[in-house]
Amino acid sequence: MLFKNKSTSNPLGIGLKAGDEHYRAYVGPPHDYDLISAMVFNLLTSLGLRQHHRVLDIGCGSLRIGRLLIPYLNQGNYFGVEPNRWLVNDGIKNETGRNLINIKKPTFCFDVEMQEFNQSLNIDYAIAQSIFSHCGKDLITHWLKLSANHLADNGALLATFVLDEQDFEGDGWVYPHCVKYKTETIASLADECDLGFQVLDWKHPRQVWALFSKKDYDQSLCSNGNITWNHLVTQLLNQTSEPGKTVKSQS
Repeated sequence: MLFKNKSTSNPLGIGLKAGDEHYRAYVGPPHDYDLISAMVFNLLTSLGLRQHHRVLDIGCGSLRIGRLLIPYLNQGNYFGVEPNRWLVNDGIKNETGRNLINIKKPTFCFDVEMQEFNQSLNIDYAIAQSIFSHCGKDLITHWLKLSANHLADNGALLATFVLDEQDFEGDGWVYPHCVKYKTETIASLADECDLGFQVLDWKHPRQVWALFSKKDYDQSLCSNGNITWNHLVTQLLNQTSEPGKTVKSQS
């Protein structure tokens, strides 16, 4: 999809609506582009994200989250999936710069089936921010299955959805309109894909955060949905202070 580039006269897209033809506006309200970046990055790091981990950014768009993750992660550890190539190109041009891409060597996939990855990517954390909020149950199931296939045994997918007392009954991709689901419906879809499920106590401007975990995921990092940076650092300090126990080595 090609759009007329509006970033020259309005580089931040302020005043445009979600879905408008601007690299920041197309992925959501431009006025909270920075807020969403910080929210996701802080969530991931509070759940234990370190530079040696491998991250899958589903619907990476114009690198709203990738602009923080790519420089943070070790070379080759960021994977972004986005059907709209122009969004990634504009994100690189306006947010990261080509030099950072050359240094960090992220991998971008423009095929939502991810067929180019024949073997598991062994992902530690996958992220789907405001993806399920535009998906019918068929697509949610599709992404849960794909994520489960590419997650390490101790990995997890973090995703948002819009909570309601009734389920959206349509199929496919619905954008820029949002769709809503009951918590038990999302939990049931997770169970079908052999993924653990819990709602997280992590504020989002309009949606609900949920964690979909593989069998060996460390549930102590989000006990009862509660997440704090202090808890994580305390746990890491305890690991390094215990005789014969060290923090997981970098790879």
